[in-house]
Amino acid sequence: MARKGPDYATPVRRILVSLLVLALLSIFLFWQIDSPRAERMRSAFIDRFVPSFEWVTMPVTKLSRMVAGFQSYARLYEQNQELRRELQKMSAWKEAAVQLEQENAKLLAQNNVRIDPALTSVSGVVMTDSGTAFRQSVLLNVGARDGILDGWATMDGLGLVGRISGVGQTTSRVMLLTDPSSRMPVTILPSGQHALLTGDNTALPALDFIESPENIRPGDRVVSSGDGGVFPAGLLVGQVALASDGRLRVRLAADYGRLEFLRVLRSHPAERLADTGLLIPPPPADFIGPPMPPAMNLDTPNPAAANPELAAEPDPAGAADD
Repeated sequence: MARKGPDYATPVRRILVSLLVLALLSIFLFWQIDSPRAERMRSAFIDRFVPSFEWVTMPVTKLSRMVAGFQSYARLYEQNQELRRELQKMSAWKEAAVQLEQENAKLLAQNNVRIDPALTSVSGVVMTDSGTAFRQSVLLNVGARDGILDGWATMDGLGLVGRISGVGQTTSRVMLLTDPSSRMPVTILPSGQHALLTGDNTALPALDFIESPENIRPGDRVVSSGDGGVFPAGLLVGQVALASDGRLRVRLAADYGRLEFLRVLRSHPAERLADTGLLIPPPPADFIGPPMPPAMNLDTPNPAAANPELAAEPDPAGAADD
């Protein structure tokens, strides 16, 4: 077996540790000496060696700054998430405010519509669109309990929408002007032409039976004529529009895309005259002309027979002859 050499590492390690302990103990004792000279020596030692140890503390400083930066980033991330949640809540409130503003504008528009003062109204909310491919209608949340009658006209904040075509106890159906079975007499202003507004399941109902089409221009105002007694006269319907096929149609004033509130107009049938003879006035009391001859009775040729008093009265001329 190979023989081991002398072990020098252990004694050297012991000597170095002993010297380090003595040096540290000396520094400790020297630092505890309360003397002006020792204080000046300690200040000089600190000024000489301590600033040069910044490179030792730099990693620790950088690490502490990185930790503070990560903590700040975490706080910023939490604040960002909280701001996002608040923004979502604000977006929901904004949407609700916009909807309320639109509803308020529509209600104000309904109040600003000028109609006949004799026409009172009942406001209702459109619950659902019950229209189909062959029928255009909506349902209102007012019915017979609110005094709604079949045939009454309905308007939104801009113009005429349709008429009541079915009444329940709490709901009623409104047949729109675009319904294929809708027929409405209208007047075109300013020419005063009469026509029939015919629904054909499109957004632009057609004008039929126009008296003089050459007197009508696109943009003319279309109002209800009141003929037939279904719709009151003078209600705004829309404006005349010229279709691509050359046919005259009506661009409706009512906003059919956003029907939320409708006004049901209480209209009453016009009074009917029972006796048309009263329209002919009697002749005046003072008749200008010769007097009418007295009426004679042909059945009594003898005036005395017709009047017994004349027969009983004596003739003065005959008495004188006797």
